[in-house]
Amino acid sequence: MQAVVVPKVNAPWELQNVDRPEAGPNQVLVRVHACAICGTDVWMANGTLSFREFPLVLGHEGVGEVVAVGAGVTQRAIGDRVGLPMVQKRCGRCDFCREQHPNSFVTAANCAAPILTGVNADGAHAEYIVADVDGTVLLPDGVSYELAAPTLCAGFTVWAGLRRAEVKPSGRVAVVGIGGLGHLAIQYATAAGYHVTAVTHSPDKEDLARQLGADQVVANGAGLKAAGGADLIMYTGSNHAALASAMDGLRPWGKVVMMGIATDELTLPALPLVSNSHQIIGSAHNGYEYLAEALDFVARGAVKPMIEVFPKDRVAEAYDRVANGDVRFKAVVTY
Repeated sequence: MQAVVVPKVNAPWELQNVDRPEAGPNQVLVRVHACAICGTDVWMANGTLSFREFPLVLGHEGVGEVVAVGAGVTQRAIGDRVGLPMVQKRCGRCDFCREQHPNSFVTAANCAAPILTGVNADGAHAEYIVADVDGTVLLPDGVSYELAAPTLCAGFTVWAGLRRAEVKPSGRVAVVGIGGLGHLAIQYATAAGYHVTAVTHSPDKEDLARQLGADQVVANGAGLKAAGGADLIMYTGSNHAALASAMDGLRPWGKVVMMGIATDELTLPALPLVSNSHQIIGSAHNGYEYLAEALDFVARGAVKPMIEVFPKDRVAEAYDRVANGDVRFKAVVTY
């Protein structure tokens, strides 16, 4: 089969001929139809994050069709349309796994030795992939492979963060950053019935934010406060510099959900944080029930990821454009 291989740090992505894997016990073999490129893939390819030795086969936003099942598999059948999110299997033996935390199956960072698709195990930027059967999710019939792929991580991330924040039905939600996560956060918050304010410094994104469903668009926290404030800030930016400003518009007892990944330190003034009883919540993917909900929104047409589709022979171009911030907003590679 062909797979996309990253031979070394900062090297171009290459299509290479490799051996096709076979499904072992409790595994399925999936014929990949599409896989999106995530910011985490970029950080692993450029060495910012390191979980295993190069060469790498990345990709945790893969979708495809089950073509073979291993011994003991009853949950999936040949022909099932499935997604392949990052967390494939937790170890089941460490203290965190033994304590059976809610949603612990998908809280990868807390398991001592998880198997993570496209991170410490080969990913879905390939024609075929094997995965533990419990590391797959069924796709709704109404969603295309191309739109399902970015929902496996980006859509999952923002919807799970919104659910975890438990905002009251009449609440006001602000989305900071209109990118791969933010453009989906606006749509999910709108589809859930919240009043949504987009916060962006980019004038060229104001009309887009309104088209995505934002009720209003402001440039910073002062503008957010003047517009009525927010009970929840969904922070999707790739750096933390704008958060302190955005929190000027956070109402007392309001919450911030951090869902983007950035390398700079987060610094906030303590007095307003304490005096307003603000809460800062870190949110990863959380439970797979949230992924099912996120996919249903897309299948119903209530949320539509903005994607650029590339055939596999243009994967190097797709990666370069994502790394340079030239894709609006998710690159999807078809196999």
